[in-house]
Amino acid sequence: MRTIRPYFPTDRAATDLVFFRAVREGSAAFYTEAERAAWAPGRPPDPNQRDKLLDQAAWVAEEGGRVTGFMSLCPDGELDMAFVIPEVMGDGTAAALYDRLLAHAREQGLTRLTVHASPQSNRFLTRRGWGVDGMERIEDGGQVFDLYLMSLSLT
Repeated sequence: MRTIRPYFPTDRAATDLVFFRAVREGSAAFYTEAERAAWAPGRPPDPNQRDKLLDQAAWVAEEGGRVTGFMSLCPDGELDMAFVIPEVMGDGTAAALYDRLLAHAREQGLTRLTVHASPQSNRFLTRRGWGVDGMERIEDGGQVFDLYLMSLSLT
């Protein structure tokens, strides 16, 4: 049974693994191996670096005691992180996390959400009413990524 719960500092290693697997395995249809290696190089997080999810509203999906996905929302309404492991892609895990994030945004009185979305996230969000406001090209690890600048009105 899947549970959606708040993110705790003790979830950091599990969410790092979800991120790594989602990028390296789950996004293989959208990115080359070089792009995926640049996006998720596989180094462990620096324990001296602040866990950015502690500064955001963040939730994890858990099944059988294992974290299978997570999403986070910045205080200004930016959807920052949204990842699930490959074996739960398409089973409603991301949708359940998204529903919790959306409910929180409304509870906080946010009127607009934004995101810098990957092509894969663009598909997920477009089905949920998000619009594309523009494109952004970024360089990371010697690779160039095209991101969708998207938004959703909550009014």
